[in-house]
Amino acid sequence: MQLLHKGKVRDVYSDRPGEVILVASDRVSVYDVVLPTPIPDKGKVLTSLSLWWFDQLADIVPNHVISADDVPDEWRGRAIRCRQVEIVPVECVARGYLAGSGWTSYQESGAVSGVELPPGLVEGDRLPEPIFTPTTKTPPELGHDEPMTYAEVGAQVGESLAARLRDTTLTLYRRAAELMEQRGVLLVDTKVEFGLAPDGTLLLADEVITPDSSRFWQASQWAPGRRQVSYDKQVVRDWAQDLGTWDKTPPGPAVPADVVEKTRGVYIEMYERITGRAWA
Repeated sequence: MQLLHKGKVRDVYSDRPGEVILVASDRVSVYDVVLPTPIPDKGKVLTSLSLWWFDQLADIVPNHVISADDVPDEWRGRAIRCRQVEIVPVECVARGYLAGSGWTSYQESGAVSGVELPPGLVEGDRLPEPIFTPTTKTPPELGHDEPMTYAEVGAQVGESLAARLRDTTLTLYRRAAELMEQRGVLLVDTKVEFGLAPDGTLLLADEVITPDSSRFWQASQWAPGRRQVSYDKQVVRDWAQDLGTWDKTPPGPAVPADVVEKTRGVYIEMYERITGRAWA
């Protein structure tokens, strides 16, 4: 078993040619810094929810999953055996609401990733149409991901692939957002990752529509014009931001027990609400 990559949350191993094993840990990161306190069951929630979404979205785009069972026993429940793919060097982000860095960008320029938006929007507003707002894929040791325009994506990966990335990302977002809204949850924005198989097939990779990669709001509590109540990793981000004593550089602060428990509860609640399954 060879460790290929140790990420902020996932570790990537290889034991067979053309295959990798993605192992989701209980680590949590904010502002590209891994915090010293794990969130119990987080890795299992991310894995289980991603597998559910891969099934739900398979008719839109194929994915890299081979098996969730053919993995070492020590990682069972939080590991997936996958096809090894060439990861597209662009973070594909879809937004349906004005929040986070999108809200900051809109305040500064009236646009997000080069997409002009109507004037007069407020924080938390639903956008007229979901938008594609990609970012660079920058290793944490080299800095932070930076917004990209669609034209910049085309210049980096080619016009044909850029169009496939944009159209597929938005189609995935619309499908997931519709399904989630039926369950009382708003899919505010989400980041998806794609890879290319040796024959050029575009595959959905990594994780998909999880509380780590997405922003979730309770539909019943949505009220544009203020900070929304988040049901995702924003729980930890808000705690870290409200500390006022951390400069967002390593080492990160320890997460208090009440924030750990609240975050674990939110992850499990979103898994149950979205999938309709009880958390074992």
